Formats: sequence, structure tokens, C-alpha cells
Amino acid sequence: MKVDAEGKTLIPEGAAAEPNAAWRRVLLARHPKRPHSLDYIERICKDFHEIHGDRQYGDDPAIVTGFADFEGRQVLFVMEQKGRTTKEKVHRNFGMPKPEGYRKALRAMQMAAKFGRPIVTFLDTAGAYPGIDAEERGQAEAIARNLREMARLPVPVVVVCISEGGSGGALALGVGNVVLMLENAVYSVISPENCANILFRDTGRAEWAAGALKLTAEDLNVLGLIDEIIPEPPGGAQDDWDTTAATLRQRLSRHLEELSHFTGDQLVALRYGKFRRMGNFFA
Repeated sequence: MKVDAEGKTLIPEGAAAEPNAAWRRVLLARHPKRPHSLDYIERICKDFHEIHGDRQYGDDPAIVTGFADFEGRQVLFVMEQKGRTTKEKVHRNFGMPKPEGYRKALRAMQMAAKFGRPIVTFLDTAGAYPGIDAEERGQAEAIARNLREMARLPVPVVVVCISEGGSGGALALGVGNVVLMLENAVYSVISPENCANILFRDTGRAEWAAGALKLTAEDLNVLGLIDEIIPEPPGGAQDDWDTTAATLRQRLSRHLEELSHFTGDQLVALRYGKFRRMGNFFA
């Protein structure tokens, strides 16, 4: 990558056209009317019973966990949840989980594993909360522990990126046997704005950064980082919540049925192998 005399990274010539498509996906993923996790739960499940608290510090509303009846089977749903009104956004901390949220998620997932219940996670966060209080309570440790323990769960785990999957904040719930993405969702190690700020010291170049990050569902599918793209209605999920939910239900049902035929040891081995292959481009 070339730099100018001041040390700033230069945007390659002819690179402006491709990022526009990726940036449009970023804007769709952040659309204010796009359905959030609980909007899908209302449409695909019955008898959702929420689990609160991490048994150490408190409850984090940015992550919602609970068991529900899904297509005739008991499933644990672990979801990152954003708010829609100003009051809800503040209550949910704008969808940015704190350590107690990840510890609550892990407590619920270990409970599901104990009773042999499959797990479905929904990713929808700009990233884990970076505040001092979160760091004091062990944000990095909580995320790292989730990554390790999710890899060991002897039950089916299906992950769905429904809107914005931001860095470790999303990956802490993203270690699954099957990883799905909605068509207009994005999943990346860093937001385009922060990437542009680091490379160019200019957040105005976020549109180019979005293309360079390869964060769309199509990009990640080609790279082998996800398993399937879930189509959305024309215009995006925000235009037709019910149709999007129906498609999501069908895909989840199929994958949970396929995974139900594996033993716990096989599920762990398959999950481990899946993530070990990521980024390995050599024979």
C-alpha cells in the first residue's frame, strides 16, 4: 500500500467504484428501521423465556438470552440487541455489550449444553463497549473466555449475523458450527470509519475503507468465513420484516435439523476444524 510524503496511506487509483456497493450495505445494515433480534424472536418462536444476569455483577440489556420453542424443539437464543427509541438505545447501551453481558451469555450457553439444547446466536453490534468501567470488569477476558468455551460446547451452535457484526464484540458470540449472514449484513474486524481514521486520519474516507475491508456477505462467503447468505426482500429487511423472518426461520430449521444428527464430540471437532481452516491459504 502506497503512502504520501506525510505518511498517509493513498487510495489506489480506480478504487472508488467498487467500495460504493460495500458502503451501501453498511448503510442498509445500520438502517434505523431494520429489524433487531427481538423483532425476529417475536416472529419465529413461541414461549420465549428470558434469562437475566451473570451471577457475578449484574444484567446487561445489550445481550438478551432465553429459551424458546422453535419449530417444536427447545432452543437457546443468545442475541445482541439494539434499541429503537432514544430511551431504548440508552437502555441497551446502543447494542454494545459489557463484560457481564458476555458472562451472562456464557452462563446460558453452558446451561443449554448441560441439558442438550441447541444454541442460536444473533450478531448485531458495532462492537463491545470500550468504556473504562467495562475494561475494569474484564472486557477482554470475558470475550476471550467466550471464544474458548463456545469452541467446546457439545451441542449444535448456529450463528446469524443479522445486521452489523463488529469485531470481537460480535465474534464473542460467533463461534458456531454454521455461520449465516443476512444479505445486507456486514461483518468486520473494524468499522469503516475507524479503519479510515487509522489509515488516513480521515473518517470521510470510510466509503473506500468499506470496500477494502471485504465486509459484505458475498465477500465473506467467497473467503469461506461464512457458510450461507440468507436473502432479504428487495430493498432490504427493513421493508418487510415478516418475509425476512420467514426466510430466517426456514434456514435455521434446516441447519438445526442437519446438526442434530452429530454427536457432541463430532460437533466440537467440526467447529474446531472450521475455525482452524480460516485464513489458511496454503496446502
